[in-house]
Amino acid sequence: MESPVQLLNVLEWSYGDALRAGPAPAPDAGALRAGPASALDGGAPESGVPDAVRLPEPDVPHAVRAPGPGAPDAAPPPVPALYDGVPRQPYETVGDDDEPGPAPRCAPTGLTVVVLAPHDPMTRGQLRRMAELARGEGHTVRWEEARGGAGAPAQTIAGLAPLLRRASRIVIGDPFSRYVQLLLTIARARDVVVVDDGTATMEFVSQLALGTRLVRWHRRGGRGARDLVFAPFAASARRRLTPGEGRRVEVFTSMPVQAPPGVTVTANDFAWTRSAFGPPRLTRGTDLVGTSLVETGVVDLDHYLTAVASLARTHGATRYFAHRRESTDKLHRIGAELGLEIVRPDLPLELIARRGPIGRMILSFPSTVVHTLPLALAGTGITVAVCDVDPAWLTETASPRAEDFLSGVTGTARGIRRVPYVPASTL
Repeated sequence: MESPVQLLNVLEWSYGDALRAGPAPAPDAGALRAGPASALDGGAPESGVPDAVRLPEPDVPHAVRAPGPGAPDAAPPPVPALYDGVPRQPYETVGDDDEPGPAPRCAPTGLTVVVLAPHDPMTRGQLRRMAELARGEGHTVRWEEARGGAGAPAQTIAGLAPLLRRASRIVIGDPFSRYVQLLLTIARARDVVVVDDGTATMEFVSQLALGTRLVRWHRRGGRGARDLVFAPFAASARRRLTPGEGRRVEVFTSMPVQAPPGVTVTANDFAWTRSAFGPPRLTRGTDLVGTSLVETGVVDLDHYLTAVASLARTHGATRYFAHRRESTDKLHRIGAELGLEIVRPDLPLELIARRGPIGRMILSFPSTVVHTLPLALAGTGITVAVCDVDPAWLTETASPRAEDFLSGVTGTARGIRRVPYVPASTL
């Protein structure tokens, strides 16, 4: 796993796998917890939910304020970290009359989760929080500084090779990752599971069905020198991700995908998230969710800032939940120039929103959350809305596929409200 969302979806997959195997036996009388002690433990557990996987429930989200202008980019503070700049808006607890009840807690399949740690401090912080939750669910987490220096990749691969060769089933989070593709060439498992990695999963399934090489949707142009050198490993990994005789491939996703021949698609409905967190408390406002479309070179920065300002003004948004990959300079501008409170969550947004406090409307540009939040927040009465990306916002270097791909992300989302972009000049 290389991102917090991937690790969250490993927990979702394992939980669903345990549900299919049947409910766990009742705990012994007097048992206090279902997992090891954790730095994230809260108060007394709710019925059937081990406190080893619950976070404290303060009146503000578990998040940190983006550093002020000129401040260095720093790693997230120690757990727990509270964002104390959120306006103390009145909130209420959502009634659960219409909410799907939590699924029964089940004994999870004990996994060894390997985290290939990235450099980005916000991603690392979220991964560490998710690792604590995974340990609380009974999994072993192996943290690998896979990008820690010139010798780190070879050391990581050598250390993982025996484990990979013995494993009968491999669960991966990012089939586009060169690191993951290289490790797949070592594995001998006949059972491969690809857990959701957001909108990238849609592109992966499409390319798998077409038999084309695996390329991220926002990449433009032909192969570079590194691509050519890595091509044999990528081809080998792709074969291992293609079902065949004695080789099973499963895709676990909340995205609307059509299974290629021989591939099993299992729906991710966020049952673990709903069983462990919430229902959320609601503020009376609107929250705006950021994206990394600028950082990936798809959308022009000035157009993005103009769109954020317009949406905030039109819908009364006061808080901006930053994507973990958004740059500090960009967030400074959103805070200073647009007057929005910047919240940098230290957990995936699905968990932050599920716990609350969260706005009655969550507004986003086309991204993974327009598919995942309606599932995680089912029955809460929260509206998830999306504003399409205007083609005029795209950069000159954006992939030719970007417009169609982003339109498809919105068009295939279920349970959302589509809102128009209103230029500031008309407000």
